[in-house]
Amino acid sequence: MTQMMNAIAIQAAGGPENLVVEDRPIPSLGVGEVLIKVAAAGVNRPDVLQRMGHYPPPAGVTDIPGLEVSGTIVGVGDGVEASLIGRDVCALVAGGGYAEYCAAPVGSCLPVPDGFSMEQAAALPETIFTVWHNLFERGYVAEGETALIHGGTSGIGTTAIGLCKLFGVRVIVTCGSDEKCAAVRALGADLAINYRNEDYVEAVKAFTDGAGANVILDMVGGDYVPRNLACLAEEGRHVTIAFQRGAKAEINISQLMIRRQTMTGSTLRARSAEFKAGLAQEIEAMVWPKLEAGEWAPAMDRIFAYTDAPAAHRHMQDGAHVGKIILSFAS
Repeated sequence: MTQMMNAIAIQAAGGPENLVVEDRPIPSLGVGEVLIKVAAAGVNRPDVLQRMGHYPPPAGVTDIPGLEVSGTIVGVGDGVEASLIGRDVCALVAGGGYAEYCAAPVGSCLPVPDGFSMEQAAALPETIFTVWHNLFERGYVAEGETALIHGGTSGIGTTAIGLCKLFGVRVIVTCGSDEKCAAVRALGADLAINYRNEDYVEAVKAFTDGAGANVILDMVGGDYVPRNLACLAEEGRHVTIAFQRGAKAEINISQLMIRRQTMTGSTLRARSAEFKAGLAQEIEAMVWPKLEAGEWAPAMDRIFAYTDAPAAHRHMQDGAHVGKIILSFAS
């Protein structure tokens, strides 16, 4: 194995043109880590924010972007069984995914599901970990309940639709066009609301006979928060995972109290390896059997060669995608 690899680096904060191919050293492994020869990497909104200078990696994490990969384990660090070498996996990482080789905590690796391509496998970790933790663990969504998902055609949105349908949850999503509404209905959404020409608060109330959504997964923040609470059911749970319209919101606390609503949120990137390993074990037990049975696969938008990373970021920023955008490292 050579000691250098190609990686996509951010040469300066700014536009997609600042993503450049660089020679970088192959990562050295710490205790409990594996080295993955990357086949594909997912492109996610946090990658775009990092490139723009708004989402720096946690302390001690590489500056190479990329939060999820698929590939083959080719090396192991101390404390990891050598028998894992040669296994095809997908992995959640805190950074470094846009490279030919990536170090990953062994606990954050999951087997590539039977029947899945490497590109499909790379589309799984970041969104499934995020949706499972926030919608199912923090939001406690349950069979027979109704979830409202903003950003329905994003990787998070399409994954949330898929997981909700796997577990008997009704799904309402918001989108920015009639075409996107049609796309998410085809993916299984029970109601799709074009927020540009319809009041989603009233639409949610009408769909639920006035009861409201039991859980809301919000990546918008700002002025959406009080509107969300207005269509959140009694005992409802509001889970924030991003704040594209701002980190501050004004809410009526008395209504929160009267309706016994709960507000929570989380970020995943900086959580400990131990936390992510526990999350991976639960996902493998609860979700992976359904994937291997052919009950759901991620919505795939476009696959770009890794050298076309700037084009992949432009495509994400254009906002026309439905599902996951992937970088391929296939030679």
